[in-house]
Amino acid sequence: MTNGVLSDTELKRAIREGWIAADAAFLDDQIQPASLDLRLGDTAFRLRASFLPGPNATVRERLDDELVMHRIDLRGGAVLETGCVYLVEVQEVLKLPAHIHGAANPKSSTGRVDVFTRLITDGAAAFDAIPAGYHGPMWAEISPCTFSVLARTGTRLSQARLRRGAAKPVREIDFTMDLALEGPVGFRAKRHSGVIDLDRIAGADPRDFWEPMEARKGRVVLDPGEFYIFASKENVLIPPDEAAEMAPIRPELGEFRAHYAGFFDPGFGVAPHEGRAVLEVRSRDVPFIVEDGQPVGKLVFEKLSGAVERLYGEAGSNYQGQGLKLSKHFSPWR
Repeated sequence: MTNGVLSDTELKRAIREGWIAADAAFLDDQIQPASLDLRLGDTAFRLRASFLPGPNATVRERLDDELVMHRIDLRGGAVLETGCVYLVEVQEVLKLPAHIHGAANPKSSTGRVDVFTRLITDGAAAFDAIPAGYHGPMWAEISPCTFSVLARTGTRLSQARLRRGAAKPVREIDFTMDLALEGPVGFRAKRHSGVIDLDRIAGADPRDFWEPMEARKGRVVLDPGEFYIFASKENVLIPPDEAAEMAPIRPELGEFRAHYAGFFDPGFGVAPHEGRAVLEVRSRDVPFIVEDGQPVGKLVFEKLSGAVERLYGEAGSNYQGQGLKLSKHFSPWR
C-alpha cells in the first residue's frame, strides 16, 4: 500500500475493519476528504491545570481529586467558560495497526472562536500526536480563551488525520497577511461577550463579538493578549491527491502566533471556488505592528495514500471559496 495521509476512502475502510470505533454510528459528514471529525462524549472534567499523562500512564488514571475540580454533564449542553481548562473523552476509540500513526488539530470553526483544543492519548508525552499502532481512547483538552461556549455531547471541536509511513512533505508554500482589502482588513474579538453555541450555524450577530479593523498606511497594531482574524494575501489550492497543514508561525517572523487550526483537505480552493487561508492571530507580550504582505507562515503539502471519494466542499462547506471570514457560528458581516 502507498504511504501518505489516509483519504476518506481509507478512513471508511478503517472504520469497517475496526481501527476506528465508536458506540454511536458514524455520521456521513464526520468523514472529511483526509481527516475525521471527533465527537465529544458525555462528561467534561473541569481541571486545575493542563497536563500530559506521560509514559506508562493512562489519562483516566491521572483524573484524581487533586486534578479534577468537578464534572459537567454535556448531554443537555453546558457552558465552558473562558480561562478554564476542561477535558472530555471523545467518542471515537482507536485500534491502529503498527504502521498507522496520526495527528490532531482543532477544526477551523474551533480556532476561529479562539477555543484552544488539543488531543491527548494514553501515555502521551506530547499533545496532538497519535503514536503508531495506538490502541485506546482519545481525550480533548478544551480551553476557551476569549468567548465562553456552549458545548454538548456530539459537538465536534477536533479532527484527526491518519498516516501510513513517515510524514514526507512534497513542498512548502509561504503565505502573507492581506491588509489591503476593501472594507475591514480583519476583526478583533470583543472581551466580555455572550456565549457562542458551537452547534448553531449563523446564530450569532458578529457585531456583538467582533470589532472591524482598518489598516492605516497598510499596517495595524496588535495589542498583547488580544485575538484577531485576518486573511492571507495568497489563494490556497489543495490538489485532489494531496493534503496540507498550516505550520505554526516561526518565532523569528514576529511577536505573534498565527493559526490554531491547520488542516486543509484535498479540493479546498479548486476552481471556481478560489479561497484564502484565514489566520487566527494572537499577539504575545508586547504591541506589534504587522504590515500588508508580511510573512505569517507556510503550508506543508503531503501526498495522499489513495484516491479521494469526495473532495472538500462537494457535500457543502462553510469555508469553500472563503475570503476574510468569521466562523460559521456568525451571520454575515453587514
